[in-house]
Amino acid sequence: MIHVVKRKDMPLVQALAIRFGIIVFALVVCGVITALATGLNPIAVYGTMIQGSFGSPRKVWILLQQVALLLCVSLALTPAFRMKFWNLGGEGQVLAGGFAAAACMICLGDKLPNAALLAVMFVASIAAGALWAAIPAFFKAKFNTNETLFTLMMNYVAIQIVAYFVIVWENPKGSGTIGIINQKSEAGWLPVVGGNKYMLIVILVALLTIAMYVYLNYSKHGYELAVVGESPSTARYVGIKVDRVIVRTLILSGAICGFAGMLLVAGSAHTLTTSIAAGRGFTAVMVAWLAKFNPAVMVGSSFLLEFMGSGAGEIATTYGLNQSFGDILAGIILFFIIGTEFFITYRIVFSKKQKASEKEQGNV
Repeated sequence: MIHVVKRKDMPLVQALAIRFGIIVFALVVCGVITALATGLNPIAVYGTMIQGSFGSPRKVWILLQQVALLLCVSLALTPAFRMKFWNLGGEGQVLAGGFAAAACMICLGDKLPNAALLAVMFVASIAAGALWAAIPAFFKAKFNTNETLFTLMMNYVAIQIVAYFVIVWENPKGSGTIGIINQKSEAGWLPVVGGNKYMLIVILVALLTIAMYVYLNYSKHGYELAVVGESPSTARYVGIKVDRVIVRTLILSGAICGFAGMLLVAGSAHTLTTSIAAGRGFTAVMVAWLAKFNPAVMVGSSFLLEFMGSGAGEIATTYGLNQSFGDILAGIILFFIIGTEFFITYRIVFSKKQKASEKEQGNV
């Protein structure tokens, strides 16, 4: 018989060595596939990937901004995942926050000073994201509905709401898009810090990462949601109000997603579309899982995914290949990384007792 058994905690150095080794092996496999499929020099292809992310200061800052935005959504989903509430509604919650921010920019842009407008946008975006997460949380707590399906369906509702208001607010009329909001006055745009328009986003998400790490590991609320995730029955036995923890945690999760929506609208795109979240609500699930819901490790997993994404685009542009080829290479690398996490966490045990029993039966 073959059994899959959970390992005891592996030494950090050994785990890091295994991860590094498997990434090197994955790069070798991708190099062989590249040489056979395209005839290109694999080393040159990898150099192009690096060039796509670090070839200029502008590319570096764009990469850092993308990492920060993905990390922000990943941090938002983490409290729910630690509680084993499978929140797949990050996409819709980001859209809800972005919609609220855009509405404030369009309706109040010429009525409030920029500082006051940003404060209103902040409150509105986190409230919208929190509301969008609180709805499935309430039904889960009261009626034990399936949170995976509920949060997933909420994404589509958010997309249709945004699609409707894009037509209402389209500029110019008939274009089917909102265009750049407040392009002349820049009302509601995040301020430029250090001469770089992406700097503030990176700083805010860095502070959020520290705050989330402290919240999950050193606060009473972080302890309670971890207990609820391990065993709701045990949580009730020790006096934790499980329903309250579920709703509270999802409100926090949605609020941070809403904040990410504001960063996208006010600090990056300066517009609103149905695709502004760009799949981050789903990619963030992979980021959080790879990091085992550790905010500090999520920085690295967010960077890895965004680096591979930008590298895939650079390969397609430089060599005239289909964008999908770069995505295939990224997928192969992720496949090896995810597979490695399984073997770091678990080990395969062959039952000798079963073999001996079979041998005895054969002798009889």
